[in-house]
Amino acid sequence: MSDLDQMQADLIGRIADADLAQLEDIRVSALGKSGSVTALLKTLGGMSPEQRQVEGPRIQGLREAVSDALTSRKAGLERAALDARLASETLDMTLPADIPPTGTIHPVSQVMDELAEIFADLGFAVATGPEIENDWYNFTALNIPETHPARAMHDTFYLAGEHEQPMVLRTHTSPVQIRAMQAAGGNQPVRIIAPGRTYRSDSDATHTPMFHQVEGLVIDKGITLGHLKWTLETFLKAFFERDDIVLRLRPSYFPFTEPSAEVDVGYQIVNGKRVIGGSGGGNGGGWMEVLGSGMVHRTVIEAGGYDPNEWQGFAFGCGIDRLAMLKYGMDDLRAFFDGDVRWLKHYGFSGLDVPTLSGGVGA
Repeated sequence: MSDLDQMQADLIGRIADADLAQLEDIRVSALGKSGSVTALLKTLGGMSPEQRQVEGPRIQGLREAVSDALTSRKAGLERAALDARLASETLDMTLPADIPPTGTIHPVSQVMDELAEIFADLGFAVATGPEIENDWYNFTALNIPETHPARAMHDTFYLAGEHEQPMVLRTHTSPVQIRAMQAAGGNQPVRIIAPGRTYRSDSDATHTPMFHQVEGLVIDKGITLGHLKWTLETFLKAFFERDDIVLRLRPSYFPFTEPSAEVDVGYQIVNGKRVIGGSGGGNGGGWMEVLGSGMVHRTVIEAGGYDPNEWQGFAFGCGIDRLAMLKYGMDDLRAFFDGDVRWLKHYGFSGLDVPTLSGGVGA
């Protein structure tokens, strides 16, 4: 037997009797940088071409045989160790499983779903628009004059840089009304609600720089203020889930509606708490403003591409955060955006708490 054959037999014999720790020592002593097989490979450079042609395949065969033996032995030992571990370990299936922490649906998201559910039953579609708007959609098309205080820097977030038209973070979702009318082509009815984020430079217990708003728009022929009142009354009864909702419309001013009205809802004091519903003057109760509304101004109808002599409409808007506060008993708007897990766990909703307000709405 040649020296290479003897070396291969010795190494494979040692590998067959080795454990995992010994296998690593054998690998280093044979195939490492200073290993015996590696040393033989280094001698190929000093051989003549004829010698290299004969000895090269033999040395490479030795290296491959040792490497294969190491891999096979290691895999067998690891498999045997795993089998022994599986045979010795047991799992008590009667032990209770750890319950992972669960998230909750934010009250604002829940109210948005409730609004969409209610107004879908009334024939409204949900419309959306960009949160970064140009000056025309946010102000001019809505009949807001250039001298109006709402355009001032202390009320509105303007985008820096040069723009063909001034760009703002929208101060209301009313620009969606213009876009919806334009998309309708000026020749078909429009019934939409536009929920979304809006931005104004304001911050206290009842105001934040970013808040959520929903606006509604109806454009059709023969629309009157009576349609507006019925729609709002039906919506508020469904939202607060009470049939004794009482509304009061107070004359007001909004640039984009004429006539305009603030909408108050009656409340009562029950066990020291304010409860929506009932007469505004009974049981120590009163009136609370919840909505702004009115008949769409002729200028706004024209901006949307409609003929105001043929088409009329009404619009309304309110804060989604405020609706959530009134319905679910929260008293500080800032907590909505703090991300406090304790607050979210207390006021949040399960993912299975889907709105169930559709039955009977608008009937």
